Amino acid sequence: MNSSFSAPGIPPGGPHRPRPRRTARSLTAVAAVAAVALGGAYAAGLGPFEGDTGPDPGAVAEARAFLADWAAGRLPQAAARTTGPDRAEQVLASFTTGLDIGAPRLTAGKPEETGDGTLTVPFTAKMPVTGLGTWTYTSELPLREQKDGAWKVDWTLSLVHPRLTGTEKFRLEREETAPVEVTGRDGETLSAATHPSLAPVLDRLAQGADGGPRGAVRLVDRETGEVLRTEATFGGKDTDADDGPVRTTLHAGWQSAAERALGKADGKNAALVALRIDDGEILAVANAPASGFNRAVSGTYAPGSTWKIVTSTALLLKGAVAPDDVVDCPRYLTVGKRFQNVETSEHPGATFRKDFTESCNTAFISLRGKLGDGELGEVAEKYFGVGQTWHVGVPSYDGSVPVPRDATEKAASMIGQGRVQANPLIMASVTATAVSGTFHQPSLVAGTEDTTGTTPLPPEVVTRLRALMRATVTEGTARVLAGLPGDIGAKTGTAEVSDDQENNGWMVAHRGNVAVACVVEEGVTGGGSAGPVIRSLLSAVPEN
Repeated sequence: MNSSFSAPGIPPGGPHRPRPRRTARSLTAVAAVAAVALGGAYAAGLGPFEGDTGPDPGAVAEARAFLADWAAGRLPQAAARTTGPDRAEQVLASFTTGLDIGAPRLTAGKPEETGDGTLTVPFTAKMPVTGLGTWTYTSELPLREQKDGAWKVDWTLSLVHPRLTGTEKFRLEREETAPVEVTGRDGETLSAATHPSLAPVLDRLAQGADGGPRGAVRLVDRETGEVLRTEATFGGKDTDADDGPVRTTLHAGWQSAAERALGKADGKNAALVALRIDDGEILAVANAPASGFNRAVSGTYAPGSTWKIVTSTALLLKGAVAPDDVVDCPRYLTVGKRFQNVETSEHPGATFRKDFTESCNTAFISLRGKLGDGELGEVAEKYFGVGQTWHVGVPSYDGSVPVPRDATEKAASMIGQGRVQANPLIMASVTATAVSGTFHQPSLVAGTEDTTGTTPLPPEVVTRLRALMRATVTEGTARVLAGLPGDIGAKTGTAEVSDDQENNGWMVAHRGNVAVACVVEEGVTGGGSAGPVIRSLLSAVPEN
């Protein structure tokens, strides 16, 4: 099966006037930079720039903003930043659709002045090709100053990929693979017919943990279709039918309940993972829509306030705060930008326990000075395994907690925003680790390699985390789960995406030996969107 990307060439840009050298005074402005990540764009300061030489900060900011918009799928906005907005929007959309590319990860490099009044910003593109793998390449953005002094990306096909031209295009080729039987933990057969949202998982499991479907991205002649070169190949080992079915850790009952529960997401894109706390074995992986991208395991989202479980762990490990300490929760707090609580709520004189149960952003941000700049990421990796390489049995995204680039980004990371990235698999694992004290690498099949190395949490920290999560159900933002049988603990989350999109809604929960995490894209609030999904799931499965 082949699919292709095609866009006609465009005429080269016309003459331009040289960019005048900026004076020191003109360089005092601080440009905003949009971070490039799936699931949201985040504004942070670029500057300050010093001296009267070096790249114009406005040009660099425009390049980064273009990459951020492209990565986030805001193609009209990205195109508007170019000298050819109509053609740019058409090409970017065709490139993504024609090659089955999901959410790109675009990383800007060091800008270079070309000496002819233009500026070049190189970037690395990591393009996830649905069901195959990631196509990685480098390209560069040319920027040209306009007559009004603003900078724009000088549109050309080659900025999308250096080999994309008016005479050459890319074509995606997939190899058909024979179906292989996949069974659950009790031996029952699992299929896309009986469990539709498992389709992207079963496709990968059928090829083996170290294999995968085969395919390639080819560069071809636009007129003849002749293959000129192979840009990327994807593939794995053949599966021998005589080896028998692929046995998984999935539980048919939990999987069915998870898929029904996603019906509570009201047709929005959503994903859910349920796993065993004591060994990390995955009981259910559900995605809505059912076909296509496995957002539950491979998605990249800002986890929002569910991340406060990790932030609280870091603070409790240092003795920087105790549940009964007063940590005021004002309506707003400014750290480079204004942060606020959901629905601009406030809780004067609140304790840290109250801040956790009501998910107070401003209170958590006010404690940022208690942690070193890289400490949140260190705790996430050391105790929760986040950012280490996981061998789940299918391709997975294992999280990222970069060191903040400035005070604003550090404030955002305290509440699971900025460049902190996770998905339901990661957050279900985080929940399991928090309430048990021990990280277990999640797994979908038995015998997966485990190269992670973590340290158990101190028992007193685990006790406090469990109490905080239980209180969130009995008296906080996870009250939607109150009344269900069992000693349930939970944490809600609301994650900003962009100015023109509603927030993503999150909830994590645990009961008995199971931890669950759910995200609902544009769900507005965690309690209002992910909450009903998890309540439906826990209502339909045994308490233990």
